[in-house]
Amino acid sequence: MTDTIFVLNGPNLNLLGLREPEIYGSDTLDDIAGQLEDRAQALDLAIDMRQSNHEGHLIDWLHEAQARGAKAVILNPGGYTHTSIALHDAVKSITTPVIEVHLSNPHAREEFRHRSYVGRAARGTIAGFGALSYMLALEAAARL
Repeated sequence: MTDTIFVLNGPNLNLLGLREPEIYGSDTLDDIAGQLEDRAQALDLAIDMRQSNHEGHLIDWLHEAQARGAKAVILNPGGYTHTSIALHDAVKSITTPVIEVHLSNPHAREEFRHRSYVGRAARGTIAGFGALSYMLALEAAARL
């Protein structure tokens, strides 16, 4: 049976490739999904990739990852990174390892982006490498 990695994406990530490409790059979320699926197959893993602009969906999906026995979760919480204690609590409430991922480096951006509630609960954080951040997170998840 193939292990599954949930890849959860928060608000506005559906606009990747269009939204501020000078910050987030030109890859779309579909481009990233394709790259992840190709690499996951080589690692004998499956990807369950989802995106929502709604905090509650992300929380429900974290719980689902636990219930379904996912190997790990790669989570890009988008703007919820800096605001969501509820996501922090959801990550802490499950035993499935969560890797926080960001396309840009939040610490090199506006001051309000320097705090990550999700990162405080996650197993680790990978940020600042564009779409490659997701691939690095997948490599880390495969080794957990």
